[in-house]
Amino acid sequence: MQKQAISTKPIRSLEDALERCQLLGMRVSRQRHFILELLWQANEHLSAREIYDRLNQQGKEIGHTSVYQNLEALSSQGIIECIERSDGRLYGNISDSHSHINCIDTNQILDVHVKLPEEVIREIEAQTGVRITDYTINFYGYRNSQ
Repeated sequence: MQKQAISTKPIRSLEDALERCQLLGMRVSRQRHFILELLWQANEHLSAREIYDRLNQQGKEIGHTSVYQNLEALSSQGIIECIERSDGRLYGNISDSHSHINCIDTNQILDVHVKLPEEVIREIEAQTGVRITDYTINFYGYRNSQ
């Protein structure tokens, strides 16, 4: 998925997300606003079905197709995050570079900002011959350790 380089300012709030939509010339429909608002309130990774269910439980009627189309539009423009998993896609509110903690026992994905020491980056570059410009790390573990 191609991200347009309109603004390099990270999206860190609902207001930032709405502003980015406007900068990209995307219409901020009622449904799109509902979806963005839910993702920022939930502050977790949700499936399209969970988003649909939660919005309808809140009395914000929105169709399945509208949810899927809006999620695709928002994620393809880099306004929200889309994580591909074996059991489907999950959507989150942080779209800038970050890492994830995959909680094995709760099946949750937690966002975390990790900065590797410069010497680790240089070592990886030396081993691979690739200049590192960005990275994400996936951690796996148990929230409820036995």
